[in-house]
Amino acid sequence: MTLSVDIRHSFGDFTLDVRFEAPPGLTVLFGRSGSGKSTVINAVAGLLAPDEGLITVEGETLLDRARGIDLAPHRRGLGYLCQEGRLFPHMTVRQNLLFSRWFRKGTRSDFSDVVEMLGIGALLDRRPGALSGGEKQRVAIGRALLGDPRIILADEPLAALDEPRKAEILPYFERLRDEVSVPILYVSHSATEVARLATTVVTLENGRVTGQGPASGILGDPMLTPLGARAAGAVLATTVARHHDDGLTELNAGGIAMFVPRVAQGVGQPLRIRIAAQEVILSRQQPEGLSALNILPGTVERLRAGAGPGALVSVITPAGTILARVTQRSARALRLAEGVTCYAIIKSVAIAPEDVGGPERLSTAP
Repeated sequence: MTLSVDIRHSFGDFTLDVRFEAPPGLTVLFGRSGSGKSTVINAVAGLLAPDEGLITVEGETLLDRARGIDLAPHRRGLGYLCQEGRLFPHMTVRQNLLFSRWFRKGTRSDFSDVVEMLGIGALLDRRPGALSGGEKQRVAIGRALLGDPRIILADEPLAALDEPRKAEILPYFERLRDEVSVPILYVSHSATEVARLATTVVTLENGRVTGQGPASGILGDPMLTPLGARAAGAVLATTVARHHDDGLTELNAGGIAMFVPRVAQGVGQPLRIRIAAQEVILSRQQPEGLSALNILPGTVERLRAGAGPGALVSVITPAGTILARVTQRSARALRLAEGVTCYAIIKSVAIAPEDVGGPERLSTAP
């Protein structure tokens, strides 16, 4: 299924004018606060009637203002996830999970399969008041799935959670992305969430789409990344090679060994990692005697100077393209230019657990 969105709406001085497609997998609407992300979600959900527009899923029309079609939210076949989970406090977890079946008769989702996937079997007889924030979100995901949605909408579902709870929930969104064959439209302004979860990224700024593509392309281009150069970074596809006794995991990144803090994935499993550009140091000579374990040989592909003192350097390595954020003074001192050989240096501890994600399906975005 593919979700197609083409809408326009005005709120006083702010005008939303967006057009994009969300294929199966997880499409992130990425942008700063106030860029229009939640407005798009609300229009798809039927909670907002845009001034003009057309919204379809797999050829079925949910909204067509020109033809006067505007399906009610409960007729759109949606699974909706918000920040707080919004479970019914007087119901048990089991009752919350089964509630969505009242609106989707003939549901195909197997209750026990969903419970097992989300690891919530021990919670079934509890009420929401006895659950942690992460547990509530897992139950909310289960409730959405058991309604057999054609689309899953997630409006900043991790924003209300602290970092440990976010780390708990992210793997479940990865499973949702990889195991559920419906479009997932996910709102975020976190580069970390984009890097870990997205198969497709749609960037928004001031109510307009400024870019669309895979996470690696969007996060690697400061002209597209809504958060600017500070959010720029590389997204590398690796494979788990070995777990070491000292708490590190060795990855195979294009034939190069890379070391990160221990991950949960087993040997042989694919792994996606994000390396922030500001965590990369460049050297023209192969360094020796450093504490950093990750030293990748490469060639400068491009150097982009910013309006201030900084510059962003793209370095092609066997592991993939690495981005380094350096000062223009350093770039001149190292005589960095297209085609120059250098080494990208990354500390293992600079690759935080939240920057490491599980496998993904390939993006079908253009």
